[in-house]
Amino acid sequence: MIAINYTTAREHFKKYCDAAVHDSETIIVTRKQDENVVILSEAEYNNLMENLYIRSDTADYERLLKSIDQLKRGKGTKRELVDHG
Repeated sequence: MIAINYTTAREHFKKYCDAAVHDSETIIVTRKQDENVVILSEAEYNNLMENLYIRSDTADYERLLKSIDQLKRGKGTKRELVDHG
């Protein structure tokens, strides 16, 4: 995570956008009165939104965690996909 002030962000905007995209860096742009802004790559933002969505349904999230645990314990089952086309 990088914290920079507004003036520095403005002067080097491309540099910090590139850091967010290419280095998965989170950029905090500090502003007066604690009105800070966060710069994330679109991929990081989409990942965050997906995680929030998955966790929004407690039952589905618990089922997912149980499935992951089963796979880690070697209890997974390999299945072939069926093409109904």
